Amino acid sequence: MAGDPPEAPVGQAWTTGLCDCCDDCNSCCLTFFCPCVAFGLIAETLDRGSISCAIAGITYCWMRPSTVLPGMHTMYSWSYRQKLRATFGMAPEPCADCCLQLFCDRCSLSQMYRELKNRGVNPANGWVVNSQKMTSAPIPLQDMRR
Repeated sequence: MAGDPPEAPVGQAWTTGLCDCCDDCNSCCLTFFCPCVAFGLIAETLDRGSISCAIAGITYCWMRPSTVLPGMHTMYSWSYRQKLRATFGMAPEPCADCCLQLFCDRCSLSQMYRELKNRGVNPANGWVVNSQKMTSAPIPLQDMRR
């Protein structure tokens, strides 16, 4: 479709590890103390503004295990992890991602948030500011090996 960003080559790796939460104190605190807000920011960015941070965050919060739909938040957040992988050309790992969302939800959210920031798309800026960055071809990561 016109306006869709070019597909990224498949096989790129995460720029940040699952347990590297403390590498970015701000995103660590946000994802651990306000996961609904963090998820909303991630969703708004990955959906290119078609869903607002507030709606995505409220939906995520409503689906948390302590509410009426146990397990639904896992599938909801899993779908955005898959979108992030597709956006940046990472190989799909649906089973592993589902387990991460189920058992390590906040670490996974923190990793997704940091990944967007590392790729030049800060979810805290919202879709309007990030729209120019997300509609251009992804920047290939430079390998530090010789």
